[in-house]
Amino acid sequence: MRTTSAVIGAAAAVTLALTACGAPSEQAAEDNGGEGAAEVLRVGVSPVPHGDILAFIDENLAEEAGLDLEIVEISDYNTPNTLLVEGELDANYFQHRTYLEEWTANGPDADFTYITDVHIERLGLYSESVESVADLPEGAEIAVPNDPANLNRALGILQTEGLIEVDPEAGELATENDITDNPKDITVTPLEAAQLPRAIADVDAAVVNGNYAIEANLPEESNVLAWEPEGDDYVQAYANGLVALEENAEDERVRLLAELLHDERVLEFVKESWQGVVLAVDAEGNVIETAE
Repeated sequence: MRTTSAVIGAAAAVTLALTACGAPSEQAAEDNGGEGAAEVLRVGVSPVPHGDILAFIDENLAEEAGLDLEIVEISDYNTPNTLLVEGELDANYFQHRTYLEEWTANGPDADFTYITDVHIERLGLYSESVESVADLPEGAEIAVPNDPANLNRALGILQTEGLIEVDPEAGELATENDITDNPKDITVTPLEAAQLPRAIADVDAAVVNGNYAIEANLPEESNVLAWEPEGDDYVQAYANGLVALEENAEDERVRLLAELLHDERVLEFVKESWQGVVLAVDAEGNVIETAE
């Protein structure tokens, strides 16, 4: 078994593209455990929790299953799909369907396949200065993610908490310009998702993506004012999953990783590691609830 981990951002993507030794590995060999063992599966991930989940698989399940993983940690949301298109990754695991649909609509011409759901990272409304939604002052500033899919989710939290109303005709990609009622005269400030934990000290509250909240220890060190509501399409819209180009969707290594991601030991690891922030999703698309 061989596993490496490299943290890269958008600026490093060009360097990786120039120095990589080739395109993704060819189809896995028929016998994963013998002389024709599968070649390395190179997967791009967000560091937390995606990278931690793959590291758990690599350390506990992969060798026995005959899977050789290379984990590439990527610190932004744009690079993983770009590297997949450029052939520097075999798969990635960092995004939900709504983000993938928005990215592909505006990105290069490529056919992606969403292989399987793995987990949901709940967006939370966090604050260092107030302890409840009711304590938010008139004219409060609330920072939110600026990518369209997660901006809409953030507005949904604020609407559920009675802070704003959003034009229903705006659909799933509503922005701050679609706010129709704002009784507390709140300023909604979109920022790059990765910047939100650092910005929380400068605003009254911030809606933060689960992975960035975990990295910054926000659930432990800040006040959680609210969690996003769970609608009927919650898993379909917002579960993070394994993605590959259509041409690699049936790659035996990719399918094997999909199976391992739903192993009972992985589900238990997710439940124990990030209770309340990360919700595991089983192979049938059901959320595994945890006690908060």
